[in-house]
Amino acid sequence: MNTAEGGQRDLSALPKAHLHLHFTGSMRPSTLRELAEERGIRLPRSLTDDVALQVEPTRRGWFRFQRQYDAARAVVDSEAAMRRILHEAAEDDAAEGSGRLELQVDPTSYAPFVGGLTPAIEILLDQAVRSERETGVSIGIVIAASRTRHPLDARMLARLAARHAGAVIGFGLSNDERRGSTAEFAPAFRIARDAGLLSVPHGGELLGPAHVQDVVENLHPDRLGHGVRAAEDQALLDAVVEAGIGLEVCPASNASLGVVEQAADVPLRRLVDAGARIALGADDPLLFGSRLVDQYETARAMGFGDTELADLAASSIQVSSAPETVKEGLLAGVRDWLA
Repeated sequence: MNTAEGGQRDLSALPKAHLHLHFTGSMRPSTLRELAEERGIRLPRSLTDDVALQVEPTRRGWFRFQRQYDAARAVVDSEAAMRRILHEAAEDDAAEGSGRLELQVDPTSYAPFVGGLTPAIEILLDQAVRSERETGVSIGIVIAASRTRHPLDARMLARLAARHAGAVIGFGLSNDERRGSTAEFAPAFRIARDAGLLSVPHGGELLGPAHVQDVVENLHPDRLGHGVRAAEDQALLDAVVEAGIGLEVCPASNASLGVVEQAADVPLRRLVDAGARIALGADDPLLFGSRLVDQYETARAMGFGDTELADLAASSIQVSSAPETVKEGLLAGVRDWLA
């Protein structure tokens, strides 16, 4: 462990990649309130505060989170709202030193308001190009299916993602890990992989090592959303490391959903010491009240010195799907940050 530097460098100036951020959950609280007011939608009281899930641990949990997420998603009912949310996510990442954003979105919820799934995807891809140009943040879109819907829906999304391969960089699987059979989603991921898309499903957050193994065997991930529960099984963790599977670790999210008592309890040190490729992520800052730099602050509070924090940032860049020129520029910036 390197603590010699004192850990005082500005973490918002540290170049990094943000690889675990959900579209609706990226929304600014002020934007949520403004959109809700325009539509006459009454939000739950917990969503009218800037920090929504600062609650007692006994009140934490998935179902509370899902209700809040659904309430937030209800305000996203137009092309203009979709474009605004994506652009503001890019602006916020730029302010935190993120030079690469891979934003995960399930277009199903927004499709009815913009003429269907294909228009919804095309709106996001077009805005990603515009926002990349205006903010300087390199942006890739991950299309994600939901475990709460039929696996045939996932195949349909995978085919649409494959049709837009290049602008779409990956295919994911999100929502409650306890729902659905992982194996039944394997055909959708096969479609995506055949098109050259990254496999980036969630796994190993609400459920333990056995679920990580299930996802690894059936969906062949390039990265795992969360994956922290692999730390509970050394043989599994070693296998994940050997396979080069990246882990998108989101400490604030894990704490708010009751996976750990507090963010600093996430087994980041054990994962790093095992050689895991890590990308810290904010997941859903709208609901967890904690953005990307806050995750690096948590690592600093765990005892990670500036060299190790730079290593985490470099790891996030290396496991991203950013173009090589973008990676090279960001990695050079990481070295400069330490110099």
